[in-house]
Amino acid sequence: MEIGLALAQYGRFASLDSVRHVAREAESLGFASLWVGDRLMTPLAPKDRYPGGDGTIPEAHRVFLDPIAVLSVAAAVTTRVRLGSSVLNACWYPPVLLARSLATVDQLSGGRLRAGLGLGWSSDEYAAVGVPWRSRGSRLDAVLDVLHAVWTADPVAYEDDRWAITPSHIFPKPAGRLPVYLSGFTPAALERVGRRADGWLPAALPIPVLTSMWDTIRESARRAGRDPDEIRVALRCNPIVTEEPAPDARVPRTGTVAQIAGYLSAVKAAGVHEVFVDLQLTARDDDHLLELAQAFLAAL
Repeated sequence: MEIGLALAQYGRFASLDSVRHVAREAESLGFASLWVGDRLMTPLAPKDRYPGGDGTIPEAHRVFLDPIAVLSVAAAVTTRVRLGSSVLNACWYPPVLLARSLATVDQLSGGRLRAGLGLGWSSDEYAAVGVPWRSRGSRLDAVLDVLHAVWTADPVAYEDDRWAITPSHIFPKPAGRLPVYLSGFTPAALERVGRRADGWLPAALPIPVLTSMWDTIRESARRAGRDPDEIRVALRCNPIVTEEPAPDARVPRTGTVAQIAGYLSAVKAAGVHEVFVDLQLTARDDDHLLELAQAFLAAL
């Protein structure tokens, strides 16, 4: 099982120095991958609950650097470590522009990108970017169709009731085949992963729940005529690290490095191929984040 780390991107880590420092040091320590997320704003009275903790948006999310910009900086200061998004809220972006941005990062990184896409959870953010909240699932399917067309065809042509691409040359293309990972936990989202994704991006959930969802994805892949063993799983964990052991019921959301690493080691049995930790909600500064990161790498 491979071990990754969330890049410096938000809260006290939202700075060029932090992005550069954490990216370089994480590669030097031996992490396999670096990941970014995607947040736009923190509503004062949100219509939807944050899908974690007590449902309150973390205060650190008030400052959130653009994920494509952060990936570009990381690509420039590293040479080996893979880069990924978990996740870009795909429906926010005109898909032709999204295709260009992701292909550019893949080219600049020498083919190290994995495009992790999802639907997001905030209807307030959809309203802010002028995208309908309803029918977002079908919109994501159309985004995936456009990405595939732009990345693989020349000339490119596409038309539906949202977008029209007249036959055109559209470059750059990705450096190679750019893997697309999808997030989601609903039956429709899991079915979509099995039907058309290269990987699944779950969060840290009870292992029986993960196992059940993974079984759903594998069955969907079989129905679509795909080999389920070709789909990878990369799990995100956003822990609050404590010095004293936490009650078992609170792990892996909270606990010591050993407790959280124990959970992350156990998820391999649920079909997880890779885990990555986001330490920005618990670390005091860059050095503390990297100290915790090294402790997780050693424990795992």
